[in-house]
Amino acid sequence: MIATESVENPFQPEPARIVRQYDLIKDHRFFQIRHLDMSRAMSFTYNPGQFLMLSIPGVGEAPFSISSTPSRPGIIELGIRRTGRLTDALFRKRDNDIVFIRGPYGNGFKIDQMRGKDILIVAGGLGVIPLRSILYYVLDNRDQFGRLYFMYGARSPEEMLFKTEFFQLREREDIECLYTVDRASEGWTGEVGVVTKLFKYLPDIDPEGVNAVVCGPPVMYKFVIKELLKLKIPKNQIQMTLERRMKCGVGKCGHCVLDHLYTCIDGPVFTYWDTLHFRELI
Repeated sequence: MIATESVENPFQPEPARIVRQYDLIKDHRFFQIRHLDMSRAMSFTYNPGQFLMLSIPGVGEAPFSISSTPSRPGIIELGIRRTGRLTDALFRKRDNDIVFIRGPYGNGFKIDQMRGKDILIVAGGLGVIPLRSILYYVLDNRDQFGRLYFMYGARSPEEMLFKTEFFQLREREDIECLYTVDRASEGWTGEVGVVTKLFKYLPDIDPEGVNAVVCGPPVMYKFVIKELLKLKIPKNQIQMTLERRMKCGVGKCGHCVLDHLYTCIDGPVFTYWDTLHFRELI
């Protein structure tokens, strides 16, 4: 008999417990989950920008960006919008219920390239969910990075995700937080307008010394990239996280293929330089 090595099945989900959940805004909920196996929970590693596949037996499976930071092991955090059959079932789950996860998948942000550089994070709407991971990673490793700027735009104050914790960040001295809304409501004293209006508050920067990360609705990219290029930030130092119908997570189903790229493997993080060669990415 010929001996064969045991190969881990990439399609095998692992059980995880819902530790805590609460509503962020209407139809958007925050979940904290943890592997049932505690040793697995503490050894589970990932990079900011990666995603995992979450499933409920008999219902389905879907990809979700990881919103927590690997610098705080043990708990995986997800911000999820209610959009269909799987998320409907997930929203009916209670604390201590079991779901199944596999991953992590994707390439994540180029952390090594970012070390020692100023970091500019630009988020719009739901795009703040994956960018929350890199935000807290930089804050937890503050001595490894330069100045940190966090721009976030939402439709209204009521639709800002993680609003309480993000406003608490403004009390810190090692981050510059800039927030705006499309439509102000009573009590809002901040900026009103699209997220690109916040660029006027940036100080003079050394473009070679800045790494920018961007995520938001498709229409946002065109205008944010335009502002970043005005600052003369190199194209390979602008990173964007994108999603394209990812299904299997391992490049087998072909749902997220674009020419020779698989978003679930080559992405979901791409540089602006990448998008110049593959316009359909955005």
